[in-house]
Amino acid sequence: MSNSKNNTSYRRLADVYDHLMADAPYDQWMQVAVEVWRHAGVRPARVAELGCGTGSLTRYLLEHGLEVWGVDLSADMLHVAKEKVERSHPDAPVHWLCQDIRELTLRSQVDSVLCFCDTLNYIPDADGIQRVFAHVYEALVPGGTFLLDVHTPYKIAEVFGNESFTHQDEEVAYIWESTYDPEAEAVEHDLTLFVQEQNGLYRRFHELHRQQAYHLADLTDWLAAAGFELLSITADFTRQPVEADSERAFFAVRKPVRED
Repeated sequence: MSNSKNNTSYRRLADVYDHLMADAPYDQWMQVAVEVWRHAGVRPARVAELGCGTGSLTRYLLEHGLEVWGVDLSADMLHVAKEKVERSHPDAPVHWLCQDIRELTLRSQVDSVLCFCDTLNYIPDADGIQRVFAHVYEALVPGGTFLLDVHTPYKIAEVFGNESFTHQDEEVAYIWESTYDPEAEAVEHDLTLFVQEQNGLYRRFHELHRQQAYHLADLTDWLAAAGFELLSITADFTRQPVEADSERAFFAVRKPVRED
């Protein structure tokens, strides 16, 4: 699963999202950020997290003493995030923004922007991606870093492809059917969930999500066109380069200290 990019699609999913994402490696996403900052020789104080969902990674950022702007299109996801963070970090410096990241607007610049959990694959076209990059550039202080990841075209086509996935436990069951469009290089996830109510009965609801594949060369070009300097491109929570069968690509870029 992934962070929210569609307000309608995630409306009913917000209540069970954390249950479905219980095994998501948020600690590894945090470690990726820490390693990039260390290699870049920066110590950010203010960070924006795009597609923050229910705030699971947000809590890791707060534990590192960072002031956080949590941005998501889904008000329901943000509601869950706010309640969760208030329980664990009641006095934390966190600001919640319900925004489409293609129209990102922060009241002040930040030291780093994170866009993890394949959030960008939910942007349906190249124009939208380039708009995100332009707004992130403006949101960063000179020398600020932008860290992002995407599902690779390999994962979109070969891992999701035209596959079906099922899951069942005591609280939630789902049937997840993926359909790949080779011409568009996009996959649709048709998800039917059965969620147990307090009376023991199960409530059924349906979700439809679309993820677009983006090629690394295109992303690299669009980041450069936005003005960013490339720091690294790595694969699958490692420091290794992206290979033909890598499933997740991480980009780290920086806004120049002196703009041309």
